[in-house]
Amino acid sequence: MPARKPTRGSTDLPSTLERSSTKAQETWLATHDAAVEQYGEGERAHRTAFASLKHSFEKVGDHWEEKAEKGPSDRQAERRGAEARAHRDDGDTAGGVDANASKRHLYDIAKRLEVSGRSSMSKAELVEAIQRANDRATAAARDSS
Repeated sequence: MPARKPTRGSTDLPSTLERSSTKAQETWLATHDAAVEQYGEGERAHRTAFASLKHSFEKVGDHWEEKAEKGPSDRQAERRGAEARAHRDDGDTAGGVDANASKRHLYDIAKRLEVSGRSSMSKAELVEAIQRANDRATAAARDSS
C-alpha cells in the first residue's frame, strides 16, 4: 500500500490519530505502510505502527501528544523490540500512557483529564486512572462524531 498524506478526518487513520498532530499521523502512517509491505495488511501492521507511535507520543484523552523525551512507554516496550511488541498481546502495555514518565508528569496529565482522587494515587494507580480517562474520552469523541 503506498504512503498516504495524512489528513484530518481520513478514514485510513484510527480515530485517535485523526484528532492528533500531523507529526503523529505521519509517524503512524509511515510505520504502518512499512509494516504492511513486510507483514501484509492487518492487526500486526497496526500493532507495529502503534508501537512506533508510543516511542515518541503518549495518549492524552482522545488524541496523541508528543512526549518530552523519546523512549519506551511501558515495561513491555522496554523488554522487547518494536517487532516483538507489535504481535504480542499479553495485556502488559499501558495503552498509550507513558508509564515510564515521572509521577509528577502523570499527575499533571491526570489533572488535565480531571481524574478525581489523583493526589493520593501511586504512580501505578495514576497510569491506570489515566488509561480509564483516555478510554472514556475516546469513546465520547467517537460518539459525538
